[in-house]
Amino acid sequence: MGRAGVLQVLALLLVSRAGADVSGDEAREAAAVRGLLTRLLGPRAAAGFSVSVERALAPAPDADTYCLSGGGGTPVQVTGSSGVAAAAGLHRYLRDFCGCHVAWSGAQLRLPEPLPEVPKKLIEITPNRYRYYLNICTPSYSFVWWGWERWEREIDWMALNGINLVLAPVGQEAIWRRVYLTLGLNQTEIDEYFTGPAFLAWGRMGNLHTWGGPLPSSWDLKQSYLQYQILERMRSFGMKPVLPAFAGHIPKAFTRVFPQANVTKLDNWIDFNCTYSCSYLLAPEDPLFPVVGSLFLRELAKEFGTDHIYSADIFNEMDPPSSNPAYLAATTAAVYEAMVAVDVDAVWLFQGWLFQNHPDFWKPPQMKAVLEAVPRGRFLILDLFAESQPVYSRTNSFYGQPFIWCMLHNFGGNHGLFGVLDAVNRGPSTARLFPNSTIVGTGIVPEGINQNEAAKMGASRKGLFALLVGLMYRVKPLPFAQQQTLVWVTGEIRSHLLQTLLVNDSGLISIPSFSFGI
Repeated sequence: MGRAGVLQVLALLLVSRAGADVSGDEAREAAAVRGLLTRLLGPRAAAGFSVSVERALAPAPDADTYCLSGGGGTPVQVTGSSGVAAAAGLHRYLRDFCGCHVAWSGAQLRLPEPLPEVPKKLIEITPNRYRYYLNICTPSYSFVWWGWERWEREIDWMALNGINLVLAPVGQEAIWRRVYLTLGLNQTEIDEYFTGPAFLAWGRMGNLHTWGGPLPSSWDLKQSYLQYQILERMRSFGMKPVLPAFAGHIPKAFTRVFPQANVTKLDNWIDFNCTYSCSYLLAPEDPLFPVVGSLFLRELAKEFGTDHIYSADIFNEMDPPSSNPAYLAATTAAVYEAMVAVDVDAVWLFQGWLFQNHPDFWKPPQMKAVLEAVPRGRFLILDLFAESQPVYSRTNSFYGQPFIWCMLHNFGGNHGLFGVLDAVNRGPSTARLFPNSTIVGTGIVPEGINQNEAAKMGASRKGLFALLVGLMYRVKPLPFAQQQTLVWVTGEIRSHLLQTLLVNDSGLISIPSFSFGI
């Protein structure tokens, strides 16, 4: 089918809107937290808790709240304004009242008997509308070979840490394959385009194609089924999964089907030659741009539902072909307009890494062109490396767009005893005090997990990752209390460990992550 024919046929599809909205209710979310409780502690210990979800507990719609009471011979009462709020309250009780610890590497869950009493009703209200998790690279560095059992544990960890906004990229290649076939590409061309499983993060951002491919023949079906399970569980807690959207990157074979398409070949990414890099970018003014973008998003929403927040990265670690602000604004607007053509409530989650990664290109006129190309409030920016090199402070708070203060901490999942504890502890509150601040949340965005346990569980009260998720329900920084984390990890204080970690607190875990090789 030629270009005109595809445009005519697919334009009819743009009339429809995205798939049905997916929202939980109080009973469903409370049941999800009770399920978590049983998986974590077992049915006997779980019987010592009573969990409920009451939206009215929150003083405002975006102010998630939890309340703890009881214990000491009566059931511990855990109430949250959402499932993730209740789970965060449960985690607070286990951590601070029982000395327990739940981490990526395992858990220490020796409960006192009877369960300790909460002496005075404890209520916490988060100042963060969003508590975000995941870097777009994390699935490739850490998650790529996971099955449901490991994903279930990770989603439980997210809930316990109050995460309510999380990247959910699994299964998108099956949708892209469907779209490309509809557009006229053949199976061989599509197989040649996709990277192998471990490199999909960079294929999705347009950095790579073909490298490590093709995907296994069973990949699409298995990943789609896994995504159904992931999304159902996330939504059952009240989390909002962030699904992908079209950023403009297309296979080379697209030009065979549409030889008149306005396409730009980008430069190579780092040291990859054009056999595996040099992606093709569809021009924003080409009439096929909204067709491809809307077709993909509609198919995605039909398959997986939608929570109206989408991720797309156009120029990740790749300079655009033009620094003209008008070009940058037009490209950005084209991506957003393809979203709202399908979902009028679409919000674009955008990694701000490009602004930090190449400041020589991204000067104020270029950054402003991108950030003002989307209606204010419909762009949600991740200030990805804010613990070390925040961007909000040199863009007047992203020129009025809402942003999430994020801790990146590690590159490539590299291991090392490093971290900037004080910067993490004070960073979110400093961002809130910035003139005309548009901060709406905090996030943890490591490129890899299962690393740096000493920094994560070190001599600070919360460690590093644990510190930031602890701050998600606080307005002000935490005072440090060196012994607390050791109680969580071991169940008792061992003096030689405490002495060692005190040395680390004044040295190693004050070293910024960019001091180590990437």
